[in-house]
Amino acid sequence: MDDFLWWRDGVIYQVYPRSFCDTNGDGLGDLPGITSRLDYLAGLGVDAIWLSPFYPTPDADFGYDISDHTAVDPRFGALEDFDTLVREAHRRGLRVVLDLALNHTSDRHPWFIESRSGRDHPKRDWFIWRRPRPGRRHAPPNNWQASFGGTAWEYDAASGEVYLHLFTRQQPDVNWRNPDLRQAQLDVVRFWLERGVDGFRLDVFNAYFKDERLRSNPFKPGLRAFDRQVHLHDMDQPEMAPLLAELRTILDGYPERYAVGETYLSTPDKAASYCGAEKLHAAFSFDFIRHVPFFPWTPGWIVRQLLRRDASFDRAGVWPTTVLGNHDQRRTASRYGRGEDDRMAKIAMTILLTVRGTPFMYYGEEIGMRNLRLRRSELMDPPGVKYWPLDIGRDGCRTPMQWDATPGAGFSSGRPWIRLHPNAAWRNVAIQDGDPGSLLNFTRQLLALRRASPALQRGEFVPPARTPPGLLVYQRRSPAGTVLVALNFTRWKRRMDLPPGAWRLALGDGRLISENPARPGRLELPPLGLALLDGG
Repeated sequence: MDDFLWWRDGVIYQVYPRSFCDTNGDGLGDLPGITSRLDYLAGLGVDAIWLSPFYPTPDADFGYDISDHTAVDPRFGALEDFDTLVREAHRRGLRVVLDLALNHTSDRHPWFIESRSGRDHPKRDWFIWRRPRPGRRHAPPNNWQASFGGTAWEYDAASGEVYLHLFTRQQPDVNWRNPDLRQAQLDVVRFWLERGVDGFRLDVFNAYFKDERLRSNPFKPGLRAFDRQVHLHDMDQPEMAPLLAELRTILDGYPERYAVGETYLSTPDKAASYCGAEKLHAAFSFDFIRHVPFFPWTPGWIVRQLLRRDASFDRAGVWPTTVLGNHDQRRTASRYGRGEDDRMAKIAMTILLTVRGTPFMYYGEEIGMRNLRLRRSELMDPPGVKYWPLDIGRDGCRTPMQWDATPGAGFSSGRPWIRLHPNAAWRNVAIQDGDPGSLLNFTRQLLALRRASPALQRGEFVPPARTPPGLLVYQRRSPAGTVLVALNFTRWKRRMDLPPGAWRLALGDGRLISENPARPGRLELPPLGLALLDGG
């Protein structure tokens, strides 16, 4: 396609650096390790890599508490290693997207250390400080709660004031209303653009601004204190609009640069409202990973989610994204599948790569990595530590990439920072690479089919008027052709009539059945089987 645009038509692969590949044996993944695996990623068929944080961090939130936004944590390498990674990625046709957490810093960031040093310091207003409410010891100025538990305000005995943190107390929120802070943050964006970065994933971007009067949030029913509030005043403030316009102007000063936002407490309408001219290129609406415990993974539910999302993005005239897994969610194969059976994982991968929108693929999903169940003593993630057993945290989806069957799974020659999943001995890249029917080789074929198909990249999503029970069937149509996707969610063989047309099997284990020419053809799907049909 002559007008192929990488961030719209391509596939973006998320790398969690500390778990991808370790080259120095310290048990922690590093930037040279990612560089050493670029041939694998290029061969897989993705178009860009999104790197989770690798900046200096005390690890209160595993990289999202950043003490220097324009440096590399020595455990991950050096700026020279980053430059090499970008250069080698570009040489292979891969774009590089960085994770920027600009809502907050680490409490060990020089900015916060200076801000904390005294009420009269010029950087005091770079963070959100307030005096406690009178008459009560250390009472916060409002009812805001931290996402990871407890009040969102932390008392500082040295100054007698409290500061705001929407996550851990070691992650103070910055004050985007301060013009000097604002320019310092935008200078971070410019710094990485000048080093050749192609785009950014903006962590909880819609929480940058808070209500200027710091009004308390209204109450609503919920499980945790954070969930028992309507987050009216601690995010989604109108001041976001001019900031996004300024950010977009910076990005547009470089060719084909991109920004996608992690929309906090997202809905399709909310995510779409942040996209477009003078806004972000894209924003996550998390249609398949929000509310999953309360909704079945069924064809009907999936179609409803897709139609709801596409309606929101179509109204706004912007392009959606599709996410099934990331560093905050249980592994897709564990969430939707059973045991070590990969048939549902193939169905999930097909949905990710064939519905309308830019797919984001989490590392290891292409080999069906499973969530690791950790003992309580092994938990490191703040929500898991605080809320166990109601919340087991996010550690289980961040285990080392399983490259081969060696003791370190090809990830490290040392002891990994978090233990390997026991299935690494038989579920790994090396073994699946040699198995024509593996999830890895299926994913490669599907990515190749997607790259060759304008319909799968930009075609409209067309659900059928009627679908046999247990089947998810839809078409992607474009002027250049049509692809029909049929997925069997049942554990029984299913048959369906095909629409009129000259269909051929493009991928999958389905079987076309020849019948009387006066009737449409039929498709037979095995249990948990699938088929992609090319209609020309």
